Amino acid sequence: MSGLKVPTSESVWDYPRPPRIEPIPWPLKVEHDGRVLAKTDSGVRVLETSHPPCFYFPPDHVDFSRLVASDTRTFCEWKGQARYWHLHGEDGLVRDVCWAYADPVDSSIRDHVSFYAGRVHACFVAGERVKPQEGDFYGGWILDWVKGPYKGGPGTRGW
Repeated sequence: MSGLKVPTSESVWDYPRPPRIEPIPWPLKVEHDGRVLAKTDSGVRVLETSHPPCFYFPPDHVDFSRLVASDTRTFCEWKGQARYWHLHGEDGLVRDVCWAYADPVDSSIRDHVSFYAGRVHACFVAGERVKPQEGDFYGGWILDWVKGPYKGGPGTRGW
């Protein structure tokens, strides 16, 4: 991974509002049940004030054979309406494990897929295992170099 260094430090309070969407050169990977569910070197991240970044995979870099469409829909004022998928795991169905936007406000993430780090066994950015953002709604990936406090996490006064 020479030349693909991640930042040494970023604060989520320096991220913009509305969010910034940017391509990244770092390898991304999602694993579940000992198998790779998604892997790319051409991901995108969304940076939004107070949130750990969300990382998105191009749809052709996701193993959809293990996913089944969910009826869940949510709406984001910055990205539009999201649709979700459940994951068929060895221990049963993992509900609403990932999401994508079919018609986002910014077309650079159209149909790109993001995963809840807390609903799969492991997610990685440039080889670093991420920690999931707390709560059931936000899907940010917390890295050692991304500093909070984070929306949805401790010390955020009920966010």
